[in-house]
Amino acid sequence: MKSQYFQIAADGVDPKKVPQRTLFTGAKIPGVGLGTFGSDHYDARDIANAVKDAISVGYRHIDCASVYGNEHLIGESLHEAMRCGIKREELFITSKLWNNMHGNGDVLLSCAKTLKDLKLEYLDLYLVHWPFPNYHAAGVGVDSRDPNAVAYIHDNYMKTWRQMERLVDAGLVRHIGTSNMTIAKLELVLRDVRIHPAANEMELHPHFQQDALFRYCLDNNIVPIGYCPVGSPKRPARDRTQNDTVDTEDPVIVSIADRLGVHPAIVCIKWAVQRGQIPIPFSTNRNHILGNLLCSTIDPLTHEEMKAIEGIDRNCRLIKGQVFLWEGAKDWTDLWDINGVIEEN
Repeated sequence: MKSQYFQIAADGVDPKKVPQRTLFTGAKIPGVGLGTFGSDHYDARDIANAVKDAISVGYRHIDCASVYGNEHLIGESLHEAMRCGIKREELFITSKLWNNMHGNGDVLLSCAKTLKDLKLEYLDLYLVHWPFPNYHAAGVGVDSRDPNAVAYIHDNYMKTWRQMERLVDAGLVRHIGTSNMTIAKLELVLRDVRIHPAANEMELHPHFQQDALFRYCLDNNIVPIGYCPVGSPKRPARDRTQNDTVDTEDPVIVSIADRLGVHPAIVCIKWAVQRGQIPIPFSTNRNHILGNLLCSTIDPLTHEEMKAIEGIDRNCRLIKGQVFLWEGAKDWTDLWDINGVIEEN
């Protein structure tokens, strides 16, 4: 990325200039966040330092998860930021319930540990990370399987959701939401919830636009949060297959990047923001962190460029989730209800 792109923001970006989305409660959520999944490649301390850098350049939205194994260090970064003058209410902090903590009682324990690790009294958003209790340890290979893995069981999911709702009732969490869901699953959840899901976190990038699910979320007042916004070039080996495509090498993306004088990744983030989802790019490089936020405030893509990117969807899911498969499942597509029907054992 060209250095002059940063000269207008040498001291960072004014958080007030970053686009905001509105949750169903009327609360605002910054339209760009920092992801904190290190893809098994980054030390937890490096990620905690990235959070420090992100807040210093204007980020106010940090996306965490207990399974990432770094919340205790991120908590130090958040605490330092608040000690230096950032008010808690200026921050929007998300975390996620990991698969092995579904069910009665464990949800509260998991949230309590996250709050302790992050040194916070409440979370702005707490997500059910995956709709299955299927577990895998950090760093496992694509063939790893939980012998107790099961397909989606709606009654069990709702038992977990009831505990999530209790967190809101107790004031420990301001909003709750879903992640890695499908329309078929969300239809059941929306039918049965007491507290509406505020957001759904999902894989979203130019080569995997998930238009039907994206529109479903918007139509049902669920904010779509997009992980892998630039195609996750450093995703774990277990999530790589021979037919995967590379968003940042697409000729349409490269051409727009050349016009703007930026890295193609910036074009992917701009597209996400202008489309209406919240991208949560990850980086430990301060210049990249700054650029990923700055790009949401200047040099918008033209209508023609947005239409051109709309036309390059390859339906290329990168995070396929093979490690969550259960005995009897055909392949990773069973996780995603691609025929509109929930796959069962």
